Amino acid sequence: MLAPVWLAALTGVFVIALAFWLVSAASTTTIFVMRHAEKVTANPDDPDPALAPAGEARALELAQFFGRAPKGQGLEAVVVSEFRRTQDTVRPLANRLGIPVIVVPAEDTRGTAGRALGENRGGRVLVVGHSDTVPEIVKELSGIDVGPMSEAEYGIVYLVTIPRFSRTAVTRLDLP
Repeated sequence: MLAPVWLAALTGVFVIALAFWLVSAASTTTIFVMRHAEKVTANPDDPDPALAPAGEARALELAQFFGRAPKGQGLEAVVVSEFRRTQDTVRPLANRLGIPVIVVPAEDTRGTAGRALGENRGGRVLVVGHSDTVPEIVKELSGIDVGPMSEAEYGIVYLVTIPRFSRTAVTRLDLP
């Protein structure tokens, strides 16, 4: 006689758990992909140059740009290559927000995309790469070819939105 009550209660718990899973699984991951700031070009043989004064200024602007978001609405992680110029680009931002900086090998664009997405599902991440890796990382994340980036281009940010159950979108932003 109590079987229908228990079945109804069990079905209700199952429906609530399913609804909770659908809402949490429907989250969108937002990944910003950009090139490091301007580097010193005085010595073309230096494999790991520092940032130029213009690059240092851009790094501070980046910290202002991404650092204004209220808590819980800003970046949650930053992924960079092992090179000093990518790390110096995000240092003021990471310090301001108190978020981790994940260092990955520059040539491993698939691994970079995988870490940015896999470890931050539903979150907001900044990936800082190089002129030859940024287009590859965007393609790994979205399947969309954004074309090559020239060695003289700085300030281009690709906003890649990856919803769990829908189509990935890429938006190009040109920062001053």
